[in-house]
Amino acid sequence: MTIATLTAFFGWMTVIHFAVLIFAAVVIYALGDWATGLHARMFGLKQEAARQTFYNWLAFYKLLIFVFALVPWLALKIM
Repeated sequence: MTIATLTAFFGWMTVIHFAVLIFAAVVIYALGDWATGLHARMFGLKQEAARQTFYNWLAFYKLLIFVFALVPWLALKIM
C-alpha cells in the first residue's frame, strides 16, 4: 500500500465521517424534541438528560474523527 493510497483512504474517510456528523447534527436539531422524547421514554430518562447525551455523543464523535481520520490524513499530506 502506497502513501498516496493511504492518503486517499484517510481523506475519504474524513469526508464521509464529517458528512455523517453533519447529518446527525441536522437531524438532532430538526427533530430534537421528538428524538429526545422518544429516547427518554425508551431508556427512562428525562428529556434534558437525553438531549445532553446527544450533544455529548456528537462532541465525542467529532473528537474521534479528528484523532483517527483528520490527523492521520494531515500527517500523510505533510510527508
